[in-house]
Amino acid sequence: MRDLLNPDRPLLSFLTKMTYSAYLNILWLICCLPVFTIGASTTALFYVTLKMAEDRDDGITGMFFRAFRQNFVPATKIWLILLAVGGFFGVDAYVLSRIWSTNILWTLLSAVLIAAAIAYLIVLLYAFPLLARFENTTFGILKTSLLVGLRYLVCTLLMAAVYAFMGWLVIFVFTPAFLLGFGCCAMLCSFFLVKVIHACGGDPDQNQEDDDGDDREAEE
Repeated sequence: MRDLLNPDRPLLSFLTKMTYSAYLNILWLICCLPVFTIGASTTALFYVTLKMAEDRDDGITGMFFRAFRQNFVPATKIWLILLAVGGFFGVDAYVLSRIWSTNILWTLLSAVLIAAAIAYLIVLLYAFPLLARFENTTFGILKTSLLVGLRYLVCTLLMAAVYAFMGWLVIFVFTPAFLLGFGCCAMLCSFFLVKVIHACGGDPDQNQEDDDGDDREAEE
């Protein structure tokens, strides 16, 4: 019985993190109430879930609001850009659906729109997690998000499947699941993302080793 309650056991640790993700989802929802803060709230959420995936969390409420404050400006810029681009795609899709024709020109235009929309969704998946871990310009984050999403396509597909499943669950099966909602998705995706981020140079252990090595070289 004692072994089952041991927090170091992988299953219990996973369940504990998923429970915390429900609480994080509430924080995320509250901070998203002014629509323009969705970017900062999402960045703060991923900052915490990535730390939890690395077993480096230290007071999730404090971590969330600290990350919210620190990333407010860059996250808001990115969110407003993505919101505008998403609105553009939505309007284009509506117009094309109303004036659809079997003409080859419309087919090619639709194919271009679909390809651009896929690229947009990839950026949407990665932009805020990468901003939570790396410092970069707005354009740099957007470009890196697309490149990383294409480079690690398996991770991208797994993340998309997590969000799609949660959306299906909330809409068609059990609406109260929205209380877990995005926080649960962020936690699950963070287990995939953490390896990608480490491969991109965001491994805190490796950074610490590099700093220690530089210090030793300086002493010598």
